[in-house]
Formats: sequence, structure tokens, C-alpha cells
Amino acid sequence: QFPHQHGPDHHRAGPVIRLHPRRLRRPIPVGLAACAVILATAAVLDRLYPPRMDRYLERSTMVVDSAGGILRAFTTSYGIWRLPATVDDVAPIYIDMLLSYEDRRFRYHPGVDPLALARAAAQWAGNGRVISGGSTLTMQVARLLEPRPRTLRSKLIEMLRAVQLELRYSKDELLAIYLTIAPYGGNIEGVRAASLAYFGREPSRLTPGEAALLVALPQSPSRTRPDRHAAAARAARDKVLRRVADAAILSQETAAEAMEQAVPDRRRDLPFLAPHLALELEASRPAGSIVVTHIDRTLQAAAERLARDSLIPLRDEANVAIMVVENRTRKVVAHVGSADFFDSARAGQVDLARAIRSPGSTLKPFIYGMGFEDLLIHPETIIADRPRRFGDYQPSNFDPVFSGEVTVREALIRSLNIPAVAVLDRLGPARLEARLRAAGMPLSLYDPDAPAGLPIALGGVGISLDRLVALYAALADGGTARPLRYTADAQAGESAILMSPGAAWQTTGILAQILPPDGRMNPHFARLGREIAYKTGTSYGFRDAWAIGFDADHTIGVWVGRPDGTPSPDRYGRSTAAPILFRAFGLLPPPTGPLQPPAPEGVLLAANRDLPTRLRYFERPQTVDDTAMAFGTTGISIDFPLDGTTVLLIDEAGRMEGLALQADGGRRPLRWLVNGRPIHSPLLGRDAAWTPDGPGQATITVIDAGGQAASASIWVE
Repeated sequence: QFPHQHGPDHHRAGPVIRLHPRRLRRPIPVGLAACAVILATAAVLDRLYPPRMDRYLERSTMVVDSAGGILRAFTTSYGIWRLPATVDDVAPIYIDMLLSYEDRRFRYHPGVDPLALARAAAQWAGNGRVISGGSTLTMQVARLLEPRPRTLRSKLIEMLRAVQLELRYSKDELLAIYLTIAPYGGNIEGVRAASLAYFGREPSRLTPGEAALLVALPQSPSRTRPDRHAAAARAARDKVLRRVADAAILSQETAAEAMEQAVPDRRRDLPFLAPHLALELEASRPAGSIVVTHIDRTLQAAAERLARDSLIPLRDEANVAIMVVENRTRKVVAHVGSADFFDSARAGQVDLARAIRSPGSTLKPFIYGMGFEDLLIHPETIIADRPRRFGDYQPSNFDPVFSGEVTVREALIRSLNIPAVAVLDRLGPARLEARLRAAGMPLSLYDPDAPAGLPIALGGVGISLDRLVALYAALADGGTARPLRYTADAQAGESAILMSPGAAWQTTGILAQILPPDGRMNPHFARLGREIAYKTGTSYGFRDAWAIGFDADHTIGVWVGRPDGTPSPDRYGRSTAAPILFRAFGLLPPPTGPLQPPAPEGVLLAANRDLPTRLRYFERPQTVDDTAMAFGTTGISIDFPLDGTTVLLIDEAGRMEGLALQADGGRRPLRWLVNGRPIHSPLLGRDAAWTPDGPGQATITVIDAGGQAASASIWVE
């Protein structure tokens, strides 16, 4: 029947088929039931026989830099390089070539391509042998996930698995699986590992010729490995190039140019930066993890080159460790555990940045900083450098010479031992040890059951380079200590007060006055506005040479020594480690600001004569006769430059460099004059710095607190 139904707002539209409800009652429920059974059966089968993803999920652990580039990767438990990759990790030209060559209808078919299967069947029937398999990329993924013998039964299983995978994953996810587990010869799987091993670059930077080779290799990875079968690899690549040129993926000219390129004849090493840090992080994470660090790749590579170059003048089995940390965030941006990971003679695989060693004099700034905080001393406080016994302990200076009365400033700049021990004696060594431990940087005492002793001041304790760097970063951060951060998922950590902001400011100001190791101001640093506060240290027996310093943005630590602890009498902190430290600062970008902000509120800025009485002298001042009895003389002399010498201070660019001035003897404070005029040097002790206006003759004079004077006439060229 075709009754016509018209509503008030409808015109006649033609016949309307009206089926009797009884006729619909049976077909609809039956159809719905059939669909439900099919879907339920598919769901049950999918649950009972899910695709095995073990191979895809067992991937190489990767430790990457702050930008995602690989620092070091590790093979799977089966020794396979299987690096994860997604469509976004690969050059678009590679994806275009892959789909054009392998599966043109990949984006549209449900896992099986009927047209490709029909073509393959027709070719088989017409030629009596298999010409093309008709496999889609999804079917190849199924075969790679669950390898089986090449039989008709296996092909049917692959087709079913392909449909199953298409229901579970998006097209890009299926491509990611292929890009990760496709074979490329030997123990290389995945396009990322192949690109790094054959071309030394990430797959995002592939050229057309390189992309074509990587499209071809998975078809027959054993027979077309370029490092073993170059001719076969070239032929397979050129076949891909011709095919994609015919499909207009590439122009004929571009394809021809790509065919002219040679194929790689060897496998390259995969990236191997920050190997010690990477090894530690890999051991702490589940297999297959991607560990994101804060390492700056360019800086890390430069620091490793610096460490290797620094080995050249070291004749024995000495080694070098370097660390670079951002002051504000405590992010570790470079970590060199040793100069050569594979040098067994130098214990290259030991992470010397974490090895416990004697710190020498590098803890002295924290002794004085606590003294400043307690108002026990001031930078201009006069303190005695003379032979002294502290109970059963009688320390001596690095050299056998004593300087008499010096300011605390000069005592720290010159790293005199007796004043540091005297201040620690008043503070209490156990208190210093407890302060460092509370800041998260514990010392390793040689006898953990015994109380900390005064030898801490001179390195009679153990500490690692990373802890020292963290302590100096706290000094650069106004006295606030925080843990170092190695990975992107590491929290900032709880902060602790190492010393007051005022004490940190005073200590930093003194360390900034220590002259560079060659005694000259670096003109390049001056142009950049880079000021460096640093301290060196040499352990007992010349076993460890240290240099730790910071500018406005970064803290750098350097350790030099023999891993086995053998003494090296010709090396100490200032001559061996400090030059490496300053070269390391030369690797950094210009600082973003001055080393020191204005003095915090409450810091006493005064000369010695203007200090409160109790801060003028650390102990009872000696008379001239007392000093004469202790040292045999009270005379003063200029050690450098010597009278009558010529000093070369003009560099190749015509710029005038600074000159270090050194005196010996006399009573502190000392005053320096050049040609009768006081020089504006912050160092009013034994050492000073002066930059001439130009070449010519100059007379340098030093006057001590008692009025004694010495002069030296020099020529500046």
C-alpha cells in the first residue's frame, strides 16, 4: 500500500511506504542479535588472543639531554639496539617514501588491502611463483611482533592480527610500532637506531637518499646491510628511489642526485655523552625508560673535550672530573665523570665526580663564612699567621713561611692554614660538620664514631666533587643550599640555610678577589662582564687538586688526581685544576648579571680602623718585638714584580692586561702605590692587582701599617 499522508504544512511529496508492524517485528531483532553475537565473539576472541606486544615494549633505555637528544642508549636484554620512534621523530620524506613503496592505501584500509592481495594472487597464478606478497604495513607489524615461518597459514594469521591491530591502534600508532621494531641488519632495530648507526644523525634529518636506503633495508636486512653488502644496499636503495620518483614523491632530478651518493660502508657508534651519569640513571629506572636530564648537549661535549685535552700535560695515570651546575635551579648541565670512559689505566669507568676524596683547602670559605655569620670575625679583622699548636695538633702552611699579621680577607685569598684552623677552633669542628650535614652535604669522616676534628679545615675529611659543587652553588645563592637536580622529573628539593645572606656575600666578595692562576686578568672575561669567585685546594700528599668557582649564573667544579690516590708532587690546585676551571668558564654564555648584588642589610662595610673593637683583632695584637721574635724580621719587600724587570702586558689585540703585585713581610694592612698614587685595588694585603694606563716606566711602592716601605721600578711593554 502507498497511502499519502499530508500534514497542514506539507505538500504532496510522493508515495510513502508503510510497512505493517508485524512485518518488522522479526527481522530487526534478528539482525540486531546477529550483530551483537558477532561483536561479542570478536571481543571474546580479542580478549582470549590479544596481540603480543612484548617485542615492541622491550625497548632500549635512553638517557637524553634537555632537548631530547640521546646522550647514551642501552641495548635490550637480548643485546638489541631498539630505540623508540614516532612519526614526529622522522623526516616527512621518509614517511612519504615508506607509504608509497610499501603500502599506498595504508591510511584507508582496515589492515588488509583486498586490491593488493588480488594483485599478488594474480601474479602468483601467472608466474607460478610469488612476485609480491600483498602485505600491508599493518600485516608486516603483525609479523614483526610475532615472527612465524612463511606459510599460507602464517599469512592468514597475519591478516587476522592486522585487522585486530587496526581496531586497537590508530594509524600513527601502528607506524610508531613499525618504526621501532623494523629490522635493519645485525642487532639494529628501528629507524632511529638505524639512522644513528649508518648516518650518525637523527632520522628527522634524513636526506632523500638516506631515507630511501632505510625504506629498503627492512625488506632483506641481512643481504642488504650497507656495511657488509654495499652493492646490494645501493641497488635496493636505487629501486626505492625509482619507484617513488615514478609516483611523483620525488622529482626525477632529485632521485638521480640521490642515486649518485655513496652508501655508508661502516656502522657508527651511537651517541655516548655523559656516560657515567647515564649509567647511574639507567640502573635506577625500569628497562625501556626514557630518562630526561638537564644536560646541555653542546656544553657537555665541550666539557668532555676539555677534560681529554687536559690529560695531555699529565704524564702519569691522572684523570679529570668536571661538573657544571646552574646556580638558580641547581640543574646539572654538564657532568664529566672522567676524561676517557674506556681508559682502564686511568680507571675511566669510575665516576670521579662522585668519588670521596680529600678536599684540601676548599672548605675554608665555609669556616670563614660561619665566622662572619657569628660576628666572630670580619673580612678586615687582623688575624695572626704564626706557628701555633692546638692541643696535640700543630698545623703548618702549604709552604714553611708564616706571614705574621694579616687580615681575614688576605688569609682566605692566600689560603693560609693557621688562621683557618684558629677560626675553626673557636667555631667548633663538630658544628661545621653538623651545618654541612644539615645542608644535605655530609662529610665522610675517616672515623665515623669519633667527633670531627680541626684537620677538617685542611682537608682531613672526605667529600665528593658533586657535594663541593653543591656547597659553592649555595654560596652563590646567598647561602641557601638545595640538592642538585639531574633529571627533569626531579623535584627542586627542600632548601636549607648553609649560612646567612650577609656571610655568603662577604665570603663571595673575598673569593672574587683571588687572581686567576696566571696572575693576569682575562681580557675576554672583562669584556663579557664575567667575574669569577673561586677557591683552590690541594690534599695532603698532593693526591687531589681542586678548583671550585662560580659566576652570576653557574658553578663549576674541577678535580684532578690519580684515581688510586698516588701522590703527584708536581700538581696542586692553583697550577693544575684552576686553569681547567677558567677554560671551563670560557665555554659558558655571557653572564646575565654581576657576580654580587648590593650588600644585604646589616652587613658591616668598614675598614679595620672603623670596626668595633672586638672585630679589629681576632686575638691579642702582637707587638713589633713579638713579631721579630717569631719570624726573625719585620722588614717588607716586593716579591713581584722584581726591581728592574720588564713586564709584557699588551696582548696581540693591543689591550692592556692586569698585573699581579705581591709583597712579603711587614705588618698588615698594606697599602700599594704606583708612581706615588694609591691604586684602587680591593686587595690591601700581600697581593694586589694593577692595570697600567699604557706602556712606560712605573715605580711600585708598598707601605705596611708600621710605615715600612719597599719599592720596585719596572718597564711596562
